[in-house]
Amino acid sequence: MKSAVILMSGGLDSLVAAGFSQKEYDIKLALTFNYGQKSASKEISASEKICEYYNIEHKVIDLDWLKEISKTSLVTEVDIPTANLGTKESAQAVWIPNRNGLFLNIAASFADACGYDYILFGANKDEGLTFPDNTEEFRHQISKVFETSTLVKPKVIAPLINYTKGDIVRIAVEESMPLNLLWSCYKSGDKHCGICESCQHLKRALIANHKEDYIDILFSNDENTVN
Repeated sequence: MKSAVILMSGGLDSLVAAGFSQKEYDIKLALTFNYGQKSASKEISASEKICEYYNIEHKVIDLDWLKEISKTSLVTEVDIPTANLGTKESAQAVWIPNRNGLFLNIAASFADACGYDYILFGANKDEGLTFPDNTEEFRHQISKVFETSTLVKPKVIAPLINYTKGDIVRIAVEESMPLNLLWSCYKSGDKHCGICESCQHLKRALIANHKEDYIDILFSNDENTVN
């Protein structure tokens, strides 16, 4: 079976990317990155639980310097936007400089050192509309780079690249994946805030798949609407 390393944030996309890829890839290692984001502790905890569920080795990489050069609301005291979502402006408000490029290059180092053939990450169709590092063009170009920057030449795979958030939840439901373990919120707390862009994407996808029961499990009762 094809050996792989996966980027693991603990959110919907990385959870389903891991579960979706289990039959085709032998996922040896999952990497979670702590760059000072507000949700870091929740992402790490969710990633640990997901990796335990799928029996994948889990490693946390600290990138303190990335917070120092980032100016957006994911890592600063600036409020995370809850309006005008799905626009380039809202994407810029949570943009971390070259985040996926950096993460995939680190994963490529592990692949090169350990002999993994593939690198998996949870890019998807919805986020590709506003985030350039979630597109097929980006996946293709960075995979080409690794042909010359590594000896192993790992191929970058985004198994969900053509799927919307609704599609991704549907896959999770059909495959009985543990949606209760994920953390997709940009903030930290006992439950998802329900109002940040990531939360609203997840809520809509759950409602579209008639899985409102997960809204009670994952989200704070204080915010039970989708804008």
